[in-house]
Amino acid sequence: MLTPLLPPVAATVAPYVAAHPARREFIALRGLDYHVLSWGDAAAVTPERPALVLLHGWMDVAASFQFMVDALQALGTERYVIAPDWRGFGLTRAAPGTDGFWFPDYLADLDALLDALLPGQSVDLLGHSMGGNIAMIYAGVRPERIRRLVNLEGFGMPECRPAQAPQRYVRWLDDLKKPLSMRRYTSQAAVADRLCQNNPLLAPDKAAWLSAHWAEARDDGFWHILGDPAHKHINPVLYRKDEVMACWQRISAPVLWVEGDRTDVSKWWGNSYPRSDFEARLAAVPQLQRELLSPCGHMLHHDQPEALAQHLAEFLDPAQA
Repeated sequence: MLTPLLPPVAATVAPYVAAHPARREFIALRGLDYHVLSWGDAAAVTPERPALVLLHGWMDVAASFQFMVDALQALGTERYVIAPDWRGFGLTRAAPGTDGFWFPDYLADLDALLDALLPGQSVDLLGHSMGGNIAMIYAGVRPERIRRLVNLEGFGMPECRPAQAPQRYVRWLDDLKKPLSMRRYTSQAAVADRLCQNNPLLAPDKAAWLSAHWAEARDDGFWHILGDPAHKHINPVLYRKDEVMACWQRISAPVLWVEGDRTDVSKWWGNSYPRSDFEARLAAVPQLQRELLSPCGHMLHHDQPEALAQHLAEFLDPAQA
């Protein structure tokens, strides 16, 4: 059963008004009730204009793409668009007792989602941040399923060394014994304020709209972030660059890489992941187009939805641009 996605209630600022409200659906996937948003008409899908699947990043939600979808539709690019909440984010609840999340599960969840909603079809796939990393690997593992691929600042991770494994396991085991919780807020307005503090380029009306999708009010009287606390545990599995690159090199779809001019990856990884390393990885992608948005930080779909939509329209449907 599809139901309209209700707009949030503004607290101190009139919230953004979605021009094309999403529909909400829960789908049984791999033992979970997966929350999936959709826009547009599934009947409009053709091989030349397949469904566009959007993959959000870490500690984000599918609704985060609303501004970009509105901007894309405003250009006359009528697409059937699907965006899931990853397991343990948004309204896709993790299984009871979950104390860790594993990267291969995201690939399996995506595979199951496409089989359930778009069986036998190729798609246009877009991922942001963590979602971009998932999209890149999936496109190399299942190249026949991807017609066009868009990576919004899915940089990957610093390369790990085998010698790091013992201490990573120690930290993981110790973390499992500690109680975890997500930050809570006194009001929806406080959630919106936090979003603006995290991203000074985020417009207040968009923050007001996002706040009701990024968090929820609970019986204790507080607003709670819609992210499972177990996501905060360190991953004991080392990031193996060579394995990732083997997947990237198998990508057959044209790839659009988009980044913001204000993104500073050193604040995440310091000197452990130099830009030169990333550029060498990106050079391995067979068909690559690059775009830079300004002024823009890591949340490109929030900071510059109109500019991003223009690049997407030209890349996904060059004959219509």
